[in-house]
Order: sequence, then structure tokens, then C-alpha cells
Amino acid sequence: MNVSRSQCNRKNVEKKLSSAAQARPRVAPHIAVLPKSGIRDFFDLVNTMEGVISLGIGEPDFVAPWKIREATIYSLQRGYTHYTSNLGDLKLRQAICKYFQKRFGGKYNPNTECIVTVGVSEGLDIAARAVLSPGDEVLYHEPCYVSYAPTVSMAHGVPVPVLTSAKHDFVVQVKDLEKAVTPKTKVLMLNYPNNPTGAGMTWEDKKKVAEFAIKHDLLVFSDEIYDELAYAERSPSIATLPGMHDRTIVFNGFSKAFAMTGFRIAYAVGPHDLIDAMMKIHQYSMLCAPGLSQYAATEALNNCDEEREAMREEYEQRRNVIVKGFNDMGLKCFMPRGAFYVFPCIQSTGMTSMEFATKLLEEEHVALIPGSAFGTSGEGFVRCSYATAMDEIQEALVHIRAFLKRHKCI
Repeated sequence: MNVSRSQCNRKNVEKKLSSAAQARPRVAPHIAVLPKSGIRDFFDLVNTMEGVISLGIGEPDFVAPWKIREATIYSLQRGYTHYTSNLGDLKLRQAICKYFQKRFGGKYNPNTECIVTVGVSEGLDIAARAVLSPGDEVLYHEPCYVSYAPTVSMAHGVPVPVLTSAKHDFVVQVKDLEKAVTPKTKVLMLNYPNNPTGAGMTWEDKKKVAEFAIKHDLLVFSDEIYDELAYAERSPSIATLPGMHDRTIVFNGFSKAFAMTGFRIAYAVGPHDLIDAMMKIHQYSMLCAPGLSQYAATEALNNCDEEREAMREEYEQRRNVIVKGFNDMGLKCFMPRGAFYVFPCIQSTGMTSMEFATKLLEEEHVALIPGSAFGTSGEGFVRCSYATAMDEIQEALVHIRAFLKRHKCI
């Protein structure tokens, strides 16, 4: 009798615990509502097919320069396999600050105003967590890289998109920022040269945005990962404008300019108090960036200017070919100022971005990304990466032309 009663009590307890668990979500609500990346969803489809020409992946087709790979091998042979400072190896931080001042015009103290991160994505994540309180708003321009809004949401901030348009070559306009700013706005997030559009800001554009940020006392997160791949005249970083140094965190890295995507190495420079706050999160969550990658990054900054410039020149040639190709077939495409993406308009086809990309993949085995993956303002466009060989770009253009003819779009 006692055993039976004990078993009955245990079952009742288990039933109550099970009911409580069902009532309390296992996944945090602010994570449960995050959408999955539209890019990854589309490439799940691509991966089921063979013989696809891909204009979709935003990754250099170049291999990292031999000097960088050799430096990595050397560091491994010498046993440089240990933790570094939380901020990053001092020699690398010194090289970053020296390089940044030479290339982009900003002066930073490597001991207090620079941190090495695991890609720009980690840098943006820890910056958001360092400065945002629940309910703080972050302005960002669309179309944009897919992680910006989720990064803000995961830090319990409120992402506020500001739409850009082909009319202004996808450069954010201050009048639109003024409509979106509120007393809760704390951060303005910028990405120029831009993924997915290839848009770039002129010096005058940056001055107008800087005046807006100062007027509303905003912090600025400036993602400049593509700045080395600027084809028009490069303007200095927005952080160098009067009043901007103490309110701007600049994010940059090695993935794009030096073809080091797999090394997962980047950096942020900014005011000491903000970098110090970012370091607190970094040291508890990441500890430090990989030591081998840091050694390779130092070599890139010190000795790979020629290799970096050769890759940039090749991208520029590819850009010219692909832009002309789209315009010649009637898909209007503005000339990107930087990065390695074009953003042609496909509205004349009568298809949505997803329809166009899906049918093109199925019928011609050419992969590109629906513009809608980068925000609502990307609808009616598609993103094409020219970080692929010239012959594949030319072959892809032939297939796209055939696709348009089949659907009587040209």
C-alpha cells in the first residue's frame, strides 16, 4: 500500500512538472521570434542541385595570399598556440592602429582603443550588448546585411529600419533618418560600402550623417569591412569628422580585403569607455580571437599591400563587366562604389525577387539572392556577388539573358 501511494505521488509530481515546463517556454521569446537568414534558406535549395553557377556567396574566390598562409604555418611551427590578451595580441593592435591611421585617417591608442574580435559579427554583437538597454532604439538602413536587426534584438534593443532607394543609389538620406529618430534612439548603424547593394558614401554624405548624429547625440556603429574594396575615390572614415571620434565605433577586418574569411579575425576601434565595455563581454564569452589568426592578420597588415590591391583591381574589372551585362539586357543596375556586389532591378520582369531567383536557379542553374532577404526595400532587386571568376560571371550572364528571353522579358 505504501509503495503504491509513493508511486502515485511521484506520478502526480512528474505530471505537475511536465505541465509547468509546457507552460514556460524552453526558448527565450526574443530568440524564438527571430527569423532565420533568408540567404541560408535559399542556399538550402541551391545545395540540392549540381552544376550551379553561384553569384550568391559573399566570399572572395581568391585564396589568402601565400605570405599570410606561410606566416600561419610558421606560427604553428613555433608553437604560438596559446591565449592572447583579451584585447588581442599587442603587436597586432599596434599594426591595426598604424594601418588604420595610414589608410582611413583615424588615430587610436592600441592599448585602450582597439579590440580584436572573431569577425565583425562578433564585434557588432558585443558592441550592441555593451551599450543597449532594453527598449533602446537603433537606426539602420535597408537593404542591409541580414544580421543587423537580429543583433540589435538579441541585445534587447529595438531595430528601426530606414529605407533607402535606387533613386539615391541606396545611400541613406538624412531626411529619412530625421523621420525615424525618437527620444529612445541611441545608435545609428552604418555599412558603407554596402552589402548587398555596393553603395558607397561620399565625403559630403558622411558630413551630413555626422551632423545628424551629433544633433541627436547618437552613438555610431560604422561597419567598414568593405572599405578596402572601394573603387571610387575613398573618403576617410566617418569617425575622423569633427565631433565623431568620441561617439563612433569603427568595425573592420580581414575577411574581404585579404581573402581571410576562414580565419574569422576582425577588429573594432573606438573610444576607450566603449572598447572597455566591449572587452568585458568579449573576455567572458570569447576570451580572445584565435592566436594563429592574429599572427596571420599581423602579416597581412605589414606585408600584403600589393596582394590586397591586386585583388581589388580584379574585382573592379569584374564589376564593370557584370554591371554592363545587366544594363545591356534591360535590368537596370547602378555602378557600385565598393564591395563585390551588384543589385540589379528585376521589376520589369513582373516577378517577385524570390520568384525570379527560384526560377532562374531551376531553369538555368544560376544562383543569386532575392533582394527581399535584405529587408522589405530589397524587393524588386536581386543581389549578385562578383567574387567569382570572370569566366563564370560571363557564363552566368549568358544564362540570365536566355532566361529573360524565355520569359519574354527582353
